[in-house]
Amino acid sequence: MCIKDKYLQFSSLSENLSSLSLLTARVVVAYGFYEPAMQKWGNIENVANWFASMGIPMPLLNAYMAATTEILGVVLLTLGLLTRVISIPLIVIMIVAVLTVHLPNGFSAGDNGFEIPLYYGLFLMIFLSHGAGKFSLDNLLFKK
Repeated sequence: MCIKDKYLQFSSLSENLSSLSLLTARVVVAYGFYEPAMQKWGNIENVANWFASMGIPMPLLNAYMAATTEILGVVLLTLGLLTRVISIPLIVIMIVAVLTVHLPNGFSAGDNGFEIPLYYGLFLMIFLSHGAGKFSLDNLLFKK
């Protein structure tokens, strides 16, 4: 058996991990959005004031939109329901977070840089392009 055949055999076996990987990543990303969402809902006025201090227009509306999107993201990503759809507004939230909060601090997460929101955005792009995988309500409801 040549190296090409061995590689193709290995690739075939590793593809079986795809849906488990997507499930694990969805749950981890959902968990990562949980605390920020709950903090926003815990004191939406403070979030609106913080947004206003950064020059975000319509800060109260945007605070409600961000908090709602994040909590919907927690639920939908965990269930694997409308995964591709919810990934889009969550990606927008990550872009806004990078541009308004994290970019001036550089890359490192330890310095409150854009490292973590970048990783979340990359995972969300994977969900947008690959979907939720077999272990999801998307697969159950919308299977091709």
